[in-house]
Amino acid sequence: MFSVRRLEVLLAAILTMLLCSAAGQEPAQKEPSQPKIEWHAGPTTGQLGDIAEIKIPKGYSFTGKQGAQTLLELTHNIPSGHELGALIPNGEDDQWFMTFEFEDTGYVKDEEKDKLDAPALLKSMQEGTEEANEERRKRGWRAFHVTGWEKQPFYDPLTHNLTWAIQGRGDDPRGEPTINHSIRLLGRKGTVNVDLVASSKDYRTSISEFNSLIGGFNYKQGSRYADFTAGDKVAEYGLGALIVGGAGAVALKTGFLAKFWKVLVAGLAALIGAIKKFFKSIFGNEDKIQDPQQEQR
Repeated sequence: MFSVRRLEVLLAAILTMLLCSAAGQEPAQKEPSQPKIEWHAGPTTGQLGDIAEIKIPKGYSFTGKQGAQTLLELTHNIPSGHELGALIPNGEDDQWFMTFEFEDTGYVKDEEKDKLDAPALLKSMQEGTEEANEERRKRGWRAFHVTGWEKQPFYDPLTHNLTWAIQGRGDDPRGEPTINHSIRLLGRKGTVNVDLVASSKDYRTSISEFNSLIGGFNYKQGSRYADFTAGDKVAEYGLGALIVGGAGAVALKTGFLAKFWKVLVAGLAALIGAIKKFFKSIFGNEDKIQDPQQEQR
């Protein structure tokens, strides 16, 4: 019988040929193996450490800390060590992702909400991103540059959320501009940092999904901004420093290799699922579809 395992091998070979061809390399040349990411498909609940959680609806997938760090590496971004998770859409044509981090800085006072200096903040972000480019170059990655605001900083005192969006572009003249849409969700012990990374052409459609998904975010009891009590740790800086990176330099995230990563990580699994469904429709019995793990026994 032509088993699903053999189909997996065949599809993997075809995928390798396509990726090699797209990179201008001979199909016979072996590509280095990519690390795997453990995705959990919705509907489910993504646990963001022990302080928060987010609802993952059908059509999206979530991975935890290790998966988020792997995703950042694959897309030429430098992990901070504070990652909590990442979220992706499952659609073939959707080329964006969201990351979640936690900064354990303490309670951030919002006294600067009416004093955010957009031009000065932009300059600081540009300088911080250029500093991060030194590390990118050491890793053999292309540099990334901040080009301007897509959305100037805005603080909502009702939700205690700080929002902004930055335009950026890599050194590759053929590459598309990237937009980082960021939200800092203020809590009792620090902030959950959520970043949407998308190409400029995907930003318009993904931002509505992003806002809807953020609606499923919740701090756990005791970690909310309103749970602050006298004696709690208070951050040494305010809202402006959250935008430029707190005590250190900010490093905007690039969307480089997003399409390659999406096909590699999610595409093959979807194809195998479709093939299993196809075989079931033919034979009318799942038992006749040989499981890859059973075949290896």
